[in-house]
Amino acid sequence: MDRATPPADTARIAAPQRELHLGWALVLISIAQLMVVLDATIANIALPYIQVDLNISNANLTWIVTGYALAFGSLLLLGGRLGDLYGRRKVFMAGLGIFAVASLLGGLATNEPLLLGARGLQGLGAALASPAALALITTTFPAGPARNRAFAVYAAMSGAGAAVGLILGGWLTGTSPELFGIVVDGWRLTFLINVPIGLGAAALAPRFLNESESHPGELDLPGAVTGTLALVGIVYGLSRAGTEGWSDELTIVSLIVGSLLLAVFGLVESRVEHPLLPFRIFTNRTRASSFVAMFLAPAAMFAMFYFLSQYLQNVMGYSPLKTGVAFLPFTVGIVFGAGLASNLVNRIDPRYISGVGTLLAAGALFGFSRIPFDTEFPVSDVTGTYVANILPYTVVMAVGMGLTFVPVTLTAVHHLRSEESGIGSGVLNTMQQVGGALGLSVLATVATQTFTDRGAELARDGAAAGGEAASAEVMQRMQVIVQQQVFTEGSTQAFLVGSILMLAASAVIWIFLDVKHQELATDGPEGVHVG
Repeated sequence: MDRATPPADTARIAAPQRELHLGWALVLISIAQLMVVLDATIANIALPYIQVDLNISNANLTWIVTGYALAFGSLLLLGGRLGDLYGRRKVFMAGLGIFAVASLLGGLATNEPLLLGARGLQGLGAALASPAALALITTTFPAGPARNRAFAVYAAMSGAGAAVGLILGGWLTGTSPELFGIVVDGWRLTFLINVPIGLGAAALAPRFLNESESHPGELDLPGAVTGTLALVGIVYGLSRAGTEGWSDELTIVSLIVGSLLLAVFGLVESRVEHPLLPFRIFTNRTRASSFVAMFLAPAAMFAMFYFLSQYLQNVMGYSPLKTGVAFLPFTVGIVFGAGLASNLVNRIDPRYISGVGTLLAAGALFGFSRIPFDTEFPVSDVTGTYVANILPYTVVMAVGMGLTFVPVTLTAVHHLRSEESGIGSGVLNTMQQVGGALGLSVLATVATQTFTDRGAELARDGAAAGGEAASAEVMQRMQVIVQQQVFTEGSTQAFLVGSILMLAASAVIWIFLDVKHQELATDGPEGVHVG
C-alpha cells in the first residue's frame, strides 16, 4: 500500500524538477533565438559561392541578405500580436516550423527565385518565433534572479548571433561533405543545418514550454497591412541607402511611401478597438527609453561587424574562416557581459549597468576609429594589426553590449500587461532591426563619401606628381595599397560616427531609464508604474 508523500517532501522533490523544466525551456528559447539571429550573417561568407552556382547577378546577390532582413523586420509586430492573441507557444512552434521548411527549400534551391523566396519565408518564420520567444521568458520565468538570468542568456544569444553566424558560415562554406553518394556544396549547409535544429526545437516545445493564455480580441487586419507595408518600405529604403546611396530614386520613394504608410498606420491604430500596436505601451517613460536605446545601440553594433569583416579580409588578407574566428572573442565577451549584468541587476539599478555598458561600447568604437591609415600621397603599406588595433576593442565592445542588452531588454518588457507582452517583444525586436538597418545605411554613406573624396584626391595627386612610368606589377600593387588605405580611412570615419550614436543611446539611458532594481523583482500589470 502506497503511503502519501508529506507536503515538505513533495516540495523538495518538485523543486529540482521545476528547475530542470526551466533550464530546458531556456535552452529551447536560446537555440531558437540564436538560429534566428545568426541566419542574418551566416550566408554572408557563402555569397560568392552561391553566386557562381546559381548564376546570380551582382545586383540581386544582396537580396540573399536583404530579403531575410526585410521579411524579418517588417513582420515582427504582426508576429508579436499573433502570439498574444492565439498563444505564444503555438506561434513559437509555427515560426520554427516555417523557418525549418524554408531552410530546407533554401538548401535545395536550384535557381535564384527559389532561394530568394526561401529567404523571405525564413524571415517570416523568424518574425513569428523571435517575439514569441522573448514573451515566453516573461511568462515562463518568475520575476527576480531566474528571469534576469534567462534574459541574460537571451541577450547573449541575440548579441553573439552575428559573430557565431560568421564563424559557422566560414566553416560550413569551406566543407563539401558526401551524403548518400552525393557531394553537398558547403554553402547549402548554411541553410540545411537549421532543418533538424528548428524541427527538433518545435517538437520539444510542448514538453518544456507552457502555453500562454489566449487573450480575447481580433486581429487588426488594417493595422497589420499598413504597419507591415510601412516597415517594408522603411527597412528596404534604409537597406538600399547603404548600398546605393541616399540620392538613389528608389531609396527615396521607398522611404517616403514607408513614412506615409506609417502615418496611416498610426491613424488606424488610434481608432480601432483592438489595435495591433497599443500606443499605451509607449507612455511608460522607462519602457520608451528602453525602446529608443535598443534602436540606437544596434545601429552602431551592426556596422561594426560590417566594416570589420571587410577590413580583416580585404585589408589584412584574412580567409573567410579566419575572419569568423577573429570574432570569437566578441562571442565570449558578450556572454561574460550578459552574465555579469544578470547578477548585477539584482542589486544595482539598470540605469547604471546599461549606462556603463554603452559608455564602454562607445569607447570601443572610438578605439576602432583610431586604426592607423595613410592617405597622404604617396601612400605607405598597411600597418594595422589584429592584436593591437582590433582585439582589445572587440572585447570591450562585447562586454559593453552584454551589460547594455540585459537591462534594456528586461526594462522594455517589464510590467507589460499579459495580453501585450508579445507585441512589446515585437516592438523591441523591430527597434533592433530597423535601428540596425538605419545605422548601417548612415555609416555606409559616411564611409562611401570618404572613399570617393579621398580616392579622387589621390588620383589628382598622382597625376600631378608624374614621374617615370612604373611597371604594371608595381602599379597594380600601388593601386591595391591605395584601396586598402582609403577603405580603412572610410571605416574609421564610420566608427567615429558610430561612437556618437552609442553616446546618444547612453544619454537616453542615463537621463530617462530610472526604474529601480527592486521593482524588477516584482510582477504586475501595466498600471504598476515604473519611474
